[in-house]
Amino acid sequence: MQTTRAAGESQAGLIIRESEPVNLESPFDQLDGYLTSNDLFYVRNHFEAPRLDVDSFELKIEGAIRHSFAISMAELRKLPAVTRTATLECAGNGRVFLSPPAEGVQWQLGAVSTAEWTGVSLTVLLERAGLLQDACEVVLEGADQGTPKTPPPKPSGEICYSRSIGLEKAKDTLIAYGMNGEDLTIDHGFPVRAVVLGHYGMASVKWLKAIRVVTEPFQGYWQTTDYAYWDEVEGSPVRRPLGVAALKSAIAQPRMRELVAAGESYRVFGAAWCGDLVVNRVEISTDDGATWQATTFLDPECPFCWRRWEFLWQVPQQRGTYILKSRAWDSEGNMQPEEHDRRFGSYVIHHTVGIEVIVQ
Repeated sequence: MQTTRAAGESQAGLIIRESEPVNLESPFDQLDGYLTSNDLFYVRNHFEAPRLDVDSFELKIEGAIRHSFAISMAELRKLPAVTRTATLECAGNGRVFLSPPAEGVQWQLGAVSTAEWTGVSLTVLLERAGLLQDACEVVLEGADQGTPKTPPPKPSGEICYSRSIGLEKAKDTLIAYGMNGEDLTIDHGFPVRAVVLGHYGMASVKWLKAIRVVTEPFQGYWQTTDYAYWDEVEGSPVRRPLGVAALKSAIAQPRMRELVAAGESYRVFGAAWCGDLVVNRVEISTDDGATWQATTFLDPECPFCWRRWEFLWQVPQQRGTYILKSRAWDSEGNMQPEEHDRRFGSYVIHHTVGIEVIVQ
């Protein structure tokens, strides 16, 4: 059943990063099970969470299609259900580690979580609609709206949150109404949301109210101004939307500046993930990157999902500060970088981050 908790009300255990709109971070140092419980799954809102009446709600499918239609929640639930496990990460996760400091929600490591999502494949709805020959993208439009908080340039009035994906990504997109075997909560998009597997979380539009097929690349605010970066083509700057999540690993334990007893064994623990590929290797350094050792995976390979890993560290007898780092490789041989790519500004923060540990 849908929770009666007020929209934006903080849940026990989540870390408040913003109160208006509500943005809550999962406590990454408490990472334990493969799936993140619904009450500890991070929350990213751009505006106040809308309250939608499930009984009167209809999802519209329109645009460059042969048959426009609207579907109720009851009708949506009668379609063939699909359940997929997927990790979602905010594109600004880790922003607090940037130097110099960057504007935006000051996420540390916990704007990432994993859940089992249940819903209908987007391709089922698009096949029913019948795409026109010149269709090129699908715009996902949410019911949340307001004025963006970011500096100009920005729209003069209120806008709804919306993003687009290419047609080829539709097969990896769920129109989800369930999360870990329960109905979505308000903060996670009740009654229905998109879950775009492999992309950063901003693509997985919550409180989904319309699916619109377009014949030209979508130029909305959240596609071109925010959640976008400058690329270069033949010497000219080109604005591109963020998309596939980058390869990344992170240390959950020990925590930053944690006190560790000298000479003992300590279980270093964390997770690694990437977008459309799989993580197949993670290494750990206990000397700020001078040397590296292999870790042990706790989870099998799974597309679109993180893999937890562990390493038994024999803590040195010598007291002092030690810097721990982890780095990951994906199935195509790409390695997690050591430095942040400045083209992405305050997004796509996936470089190795040093965790200071105090041995005493």
